[in-house]
Amino acid sequence: MYSETAPYDQGLLDVGDGNLIHWEVSGNPAGRPALVVHGGPGSGSSPHNRRYFDPEAYRLVLFDQRGCGRSTPHASDPAADMSVNTTAHLVADMERLREHLGIEQWLLYGGSWGSTLILAYAQAHPERVTEIVVAAVTTTRRSEIAWLYEGAGRFFPEAHARFRDGADGAEDPKGLVGAQDLMGAYSALMNHPDRAVREKAAADWCAWEDAVLSMEGQGTPYTDRVDDTRLGFVRICSHYFAHGAWLEEGALIRDAHRLAGIPGVLIQGRLDMAGPPGTAWELSRAWPDAELHMVEDAGHLGDRRTGELILAALDRFSKGVPPARAKP
Repeated sequence: MYSETAPYDQGLLDVGDGNLIHWEVSGNPAGRPALVVHGGPGSGSSPHNRRYFDPEAYRLVLFDQRGCGRSTPHASDPAADMSVNTTAHLVADMERLREHLGIEQWLLYGGSWGSTLILAYAQAHPERVTEIVVAAVTTTRRSEIAWLYEGAGRFFPEAHARFRDGADGAEDPKGLVGAQDLMGAYSALMNHPDRAVREKAAADWCAWEDAVLSMEGQGTPYTDRVDDTRLGFVRICSHYFAHGAWLEEGALIRDAHRLAGIPGVLIQGRLDMAGPPGTAWELSRAWPDAELHMVEDAGHLGDRRTGELILAALDRFSKGVPPARAKP
């Protein structure tokens, strides 16, 4: 990976609805524009992602989506209005940021939830996207949410029982069923006026997320989040997943034809328990210019080979070289 670089410019952009999103730019001011779209939703950007990009080749933009990271108001604040934090709002924020920075087109990179948001943005604004690189592919379909928060419980029944028990006592989640019901219950708990209730719900949620990734041997990345970072993350996640990210079921794969002409690289762990590889496979079949790399021993968090493939794709695109078309 490339050496760590510090941002040379940063700020807070007013995107309306009382929200300010934090952004930063690093690398070469005259380089190829690229945007990192972080996962979560609600995780916030990570400076680690800068190390995937050649600082001599890229003008790299990182930003914190609404309600997380250094953006304000933070979702950990019960007063933060979540009704103005939806996928459509985030897509509009990305476009406003592009205009603010005077960028005509940019490459998009991200993973997990970031891949969902990248696809939503690129399908809405294909003329603004030069290339796409995504890892741990998700489209946040309700079927994918159901797998992560219900189906995966078949492999971790003890942890899933604790996760479901954690939702006891939540307010009526307004008629949602199955995984949506569970998401709605946690969303209600994360809006409870008592911080202790919110903290317990956030801890229970993160314990389940870590259980799903436990076979990857990379510790407890969700439980390691603390205080307001954890509260904001879980409040945003439960809010988005209770509503299926406000996306029509299957729309991002159905409308992948809108990405025609945009070179894409999909990097997917074969052993990804959080986002099984079927989604990456379906997307690769529907996206005319995507190449899929299945990493046999990797999970959701990736491994060394995953990182190598990300670096290779970004280095290739920095030189304007399209991917080799290789359908599985």
